[in-house]
Amino acid sequence: MVNLKINGQDVCVPEGYTILDAAREVGINIPTLCYLKDINKIGACRMCLVEVKGARGLQAACVYPVSEGLEVFTNSEKARNARRLTLELILSNHEKKCLTCIRNHNCELQSLAEDLGVDNIRFEGENIPYEIDNLSTSLVRDNNKCVLCRRCIAACDKQTISVISCVNRGFTTEVATAFGESMADVACIYCGQCINACPVGALYENSHIPQVQKAIDNPQKHVVVQTAPAVRAALGEEFGLPIGTPVTGKMVAALRRLGFDKVFDTDTAADVTIMEEGTEFIERFTKQEKLPLITSCSPGWVKFCEHYYPEFIDNLSSAKSPMEIFGAIIKSYYAEKSGINKDDIYSVAIMPCTSKKYEAARPEHSTSGAQDIDASLTTRELARMIKQAGINFAELPDEEFDQPFGMATGAGVIFGTTGGVMEAAIRTVYEILEKKPLDNLNVTAVRGLDGVKEATLKIAGKDVKIAVVHGTNNARTILEKVKAGEHYDFIEVMACPGGCINGGGQPIVDAKTREYVDVKAERAKALYSEDEASTLRKSHENPYVQALYKEYFGEPCSHKAHELLHTHYTARKKY
Repeated sequence: MVNLKINGQDVCVPEGYTILDAAREVGINIPTLCYLKDINKIGACRMCLVEVKGARGLQAACVYPVSEGLEVFTNSEKARNARRLTLELILSNHEKKCLTCIRNHNCELQSLAEDLGVDNIRFEGENIPYEIDNLSTSLVRDNNKCVLCRRCIAACDKQTISVISCVNRGFTTEVATAFGESMADVACIYCGQCINACPVGALYENSHIPQVQKAIDNPQKHVVVQTAPAVRAALGEEFGLPIGTPVTGKMVAALRRLGFDKVFDTDTAADVTIMEEGTEFIERFTKQEKLPLITSCSPGWVKFCEHYYPEFIDNLSSAKSPMEIFGAIIKSYYAEKSGINKDDIYSVAIMPCTSKKYEAARPEHSTSGAQDIDASLTTRELARMIKQAGINFAELPDEEFDQPFGMATGAGVIFGTTGGVMEAAIRTVYEILEKKPLDNLNVTAVRGLDGVKEATLKIAGKDVKIAVVHGTNNARTILEKVKAGEHYDFIEVMACPGGCINGGGQPIVDAKTREYVDVKAERAKALYSEDEASTLRKSHENPYVQALYKEYFGEPCSHKAHELLHTHYTARKKY
């Protein structure tokens, strides 16, 4: 432990802490911009400057280590003036179109100006106009808003994608891709972690709101919407509710009031995914062919595999993601059963993910002659639609999903967090192979936020080696182990750290809040609590899924199921 003084207050903290860590430990706030817990700590923005007794000049609190007897002053006149000056210089060449910015009222730069009392900018900076990169289906990059904090670069590096970096020097420095290519033309996986890391409006999703609104307003269109499990665990944050508050019923009510004709639950399709993927695993495991089977629900992970590890494409489950499975079912089984021409159906998915926009546009997923999912909206886009419609979300009653695709099991719900797909699969695969109920449905070996989780399960007298990873950095770790000869039977991979609950389309949590709240853990609790409260917790026991197979598909992995519910993947170049 190290003893120091901050603003005259005695503080005792562990060795290895920075001044910023120590200050926050005792409730003293030091402003930051480039700092982001567990992502970026480089002292570049100089917003966290403090006075250290005996030191030459002011010091960056986020990188300055504590030491015995250190005396720090975080609110001295010298420190305050330096921060204001730095902020004014940043603002002098920032595009200050705050009222029309996507991050208005949720912008860390805006908050800093308010907190530091910067209401006048003394400097007239030269603004370099940048062309907005909006060519990708998923992301928009606007360097006119960029403050060069480098948090997006750090997030991309942590994912081991590294398609963006700083180029040029001095005043002409900018965040860019190699050779100035569009994000559509580099090996970006569209996970959106750069968006979650950005403190301003320099990165955001490519919005599909206009086309969805147009479809809702068209009386000739039957507009169907599905919602992913992770959305219900985070949507409430956009309306002032605590992080991790489940809002399933209010979300359904809001979607009805927005004008959607049917509101369905993607969790039902997650149960179908388990039937297909679980059967696929049983077939491969029995024959000991193409192992390990690797999940394919995460489009960011699939694109990562296609770009960086194409040798594992045959290991990917051919079962589509729940979103795409639902899209195919809506425009086939549902259209036939409802007597609606599939061309008159407009299928919308509300997802926690920016990469789902890319997935929806992939031609490999088209079974109806056009996209099975016509538009994919993020959780943030849904919140914007609700606000624009003047809906008082907090006062909405709790309503139920429409049938026949409104009943899902707890297994479908936990798809939204890391380990959830594996746990759901184990519940079904175990009972099919063992021909008896699983004693404990809570498979704790695959739960939690460790980057790599491994376990060996005994099923039907055989050892099944499994692994669960989240974040593509951890995916690299496990794939390299497989390449080195280590055996696994079943691997779950989610591209985003924490899984879908921390997807690139979820509500953005500012750096200060992230310091005190484990966002991923709180959102995961919401899903596990819904699973625990479910009457049915195993995918194969969902009566609507059973009826779907009896009436339409016959059995999992049948010829018809393969035609509609399975797909293929493509090796892709990095440039």
